[in-house]
Amino acid sequence: MMKILLQAGVPVPKDIPLPLPLPEWVLVVLLIVSFLMHLVFVNLMLGGSVLTLWAQLKGRKEKEYDVLAHEIAKTITVNKSLAVVLGVAPLLSINALYTIYFYSANALTGMMWIAIIPLVTFAFLLTYLHKFMWEKLEHNKALHISILALAVATFLFIPLIFLTNINLMLFPEKWGTIRGFMSALTLPNVFPRYLHFLCASMAVTGLFLFWYFGRRKYPFEERFSRLTRYDVRKSVYTLTLGASVFQFMIGPLVLITLPSKGIGWNLLIMILAGAAIALPAMYRIWKAITGPPEEMDRHFGKVVLAMTLTVLFMGSGRQVYRANALGPHQKLVAVKTAAFEKLSVAARNNLASEEEPPAADSSQGPYTKGARIFQTNCSTCHKPNEKLVGPPVTEMASIYRGQAPGLKSWIKAPGKKREGYPQMPGFPQLTDDQLNELAAYILSIK
Repeated sequence: MMKILLQAGVPVPKDIPLPLPLPEWVLVVLLIVSFLMHLVFVNLMLGGSVLTLWAQLKGRKEKEYDVLAHEIAKTITVNKSLAVVLGVAPLLSINALYTIYFYSANALTGMMWIAIIPLVTFAFLLTYLHKFMWEKLEHNKALHISILALAVATFLFIPLIFLTNINLMLFPEKWGTIRGFMSALTLPNVFPRYLHFLCASMAVTGLFLFWYFGRRKYPFEERFSRLTRYDVRKSVYTLTLGASVFQFMIGPLVLITLPSKGIGWNLLIMILAGAAIALPAMYRIWKAITGPPEEMDRHFGKVVLAMTLTVLFMGSGRQVYRANALGPHQKLVAVKTAAFEKLSVAARNNLASEEEPPAADSSQGPYTKGARIFQTNCSTCHKPNEKLVGPPVTEMASIYRGQAPGLKSWIKAPGKKREGYPQMPGFPQLTDDQLNELAAYILSIK
């Protein structure tokens, strides 16, 4: 597999040679648990916004649906805040575990990734505006609904950016072909996973609202006259069932569109276990919405427990696929990092002494300044007559003899010419006078 990756020209960067702040297994558990907690509230935020918009549109003809929209809207800002707070831990965990993959994906999607912060801010402000201007815009429903519709559109777009980036980090072999967000959007599995996420949002929101409107302390009968508690709860429970069934239909498509490199028995076991737990829960929901009203709550606790376990298995499956898919590439990165560290150690162990700068003729008094600049910036990697980290100084002098401008340009912004030598860092901080002195000194070496 590693040979195939190399033949395919897959970028293999070196990793940051720093230890993880916690044992890897702790970070993996933290990533899975914290991400799933974050995801639940993202689901509630998005699903609540969509249902509020639907109810408010329906409320233009049936007043009580406008009241229903207002009641659902009250939950959005709270769930939104929890989604943001709970998003910090998984973000830090994935940064620590998959640094080069996460940041490579972010860099490749560029401005769209950076746009997440202003987009989130914009959407949050819209939800607050919609919530607190409810009464003031009572006689301008078109504007009020437009505010929410814009917030919903933004909420729908932000997860697509996240999902596209998380998907892209799994495919280093594609990094060389990606040209921005729209290019990354065309990778396989993006839209099936996104559709699966939308169904999850509606299923989780339906389950939440079933509980929310079913609380004994909730004054449902005081706020509604035509709509009944049973009818509303039955509707949102039906939404949970319908969205869950649709998830089951999309699931095989998600699996099929996943590149085979990450699929193994460990992943299939996770997925099948999650599905096996979810099916009885779905059956109990169907029995609840088709049975007598007094028995609707009978198995709700079991349904919530089963759905929680299903989400846990499916979330763990994502981590299993990620580990399977990136394993071979991580081994290549480990080899390259080890080689880099070896060169780094060699360079530190062979630092040129300040008392012994690269030798020049005794008549080279005019090159004293250049020798000092060389000692400060170059002697860690270059020796006069032998290879250290970079080529010997005599080789540089012979290549650029009579071409001082070319040597100065290379020092300021070098490229990579040969195998066996690491990429030389640039020295844009050197002034033109310093570059002149340095180039003159190097070219004086015999």
